[in-house]
Amino acid sequence: MLPRIALIACGSFSPPTPMHMRLFEIARDYFEIRGSHKVVGGIISPTHDSYGKKGLAPSLDRCAMIKLAVQSSNWIRLSDWEVHQSQWMRTQSVLQHHQNYLNNFINSPGDGEQHGVLPGWLPKNLTERRDPIKLKLLCGADLLESFAVPGLWSNDDIENIVANYGLVVISRCGSNPEKFIFESDILTKHQYNITLITNWVPNEVSSSLVRRLLNRGESVKYLLDDLVLSYINRQGLYNVKSKYITDAVHPNHLNFNHAYMDNNKNAIQQSNHQDMDESDSPLRQQSARVFCCGETPRVATKLLLGRSGPGQAIQVITVPDKNKSNSDSLEQTQPKKQKIAQVQQI
Repeated sequence: MLPRIALIACGSFSPPTPMHMRLFEIARDYFEIRGSHKVVGGIISPTHDSYGKKGLAPSLDRCAMIKLAVQSSNWIRLSDWEVHQSQWMRTQSVLQHHQNYLNNFINSPGDGEQHGVLPGWLPKNLTERRDPIKLKLLCGADLLESFAVPGLWSNDDIENIVANYGLVVISRCGSNPEKFIFESDILTKHQYNITLITNWVPNEVSSSLVRRLLNRGESVKYLLDDLVLSYINRQGLYNVKSKYITDAVHPNHLNFNHAYMDNNKNAIQQSNHQDMDESDSPLRQQSARVFCCGETPRVATKLLLGRSGPGQAIQVITVPDKNKSNSDSLEQTQPKKQKIAQVQQI
């Protein structure tokens, strides 16, 4: 009966990058591998349009991109509650709303189900247990550092977030989040409620970097999910000029890989029914001339196999064997011809 927690990430997500999703995976691994908590769900809450940050796409577009980015996940979900409010909301207010909804649903699950108003971000199987769920703010080390920026956060909000909810901070290798905690009296006071996790697989791709590349007409393929890229191109977001953005690749288009493997597996199994040697080749009437790189070409009757050392790279040139008469090929038995025909079909 591990204590249950849910993770929520707040921010612009303009556009959402794979690293945004990786934060959730890294955090869940940390808690579950250590056996300290059970992570029941991940929530992404994009900020309101009135936040006014430079490069902020309309909230409807950001929500659409997030839904595309998380469609391969069975536990990370979008919450659009924040963007549907009348104005920008403080992070503390966003946490409070989601925390209250989670535990109210656990205590009275029938209320929401009867009215059909269950939000899409609500994790599954919450009512399997009756113990409350604690919501934690998931963030990168840059958010922790932003607490020190004058006028950006109020001390009351910082203390409320850290004391009542808690922080899960994913930091880069070589960064020093402990220093920021030490230099803040509020963070030091509640450091027991701050979980520091080192990301050992660095990824410096940020939303601002992606926007810059798009605006310059440079390729961002493999920096974003293909479906997100396709959406950006279709909607013309971020003054996109890149000609490298491709159409969405749907999972069904990958079925040919299975067919390819199955067909080749059958071919290999058929060929393994019979032991073959060099004389079974359909090109038996030709002999092989083999020479290694840097060597003088010489005539050979067999392919050199299993060589070691310099000259492993070989070139094979097939030429008619003048020492054999054409009548030799007519001496093949009928079973041998049938065998050759089977090989050619494979």
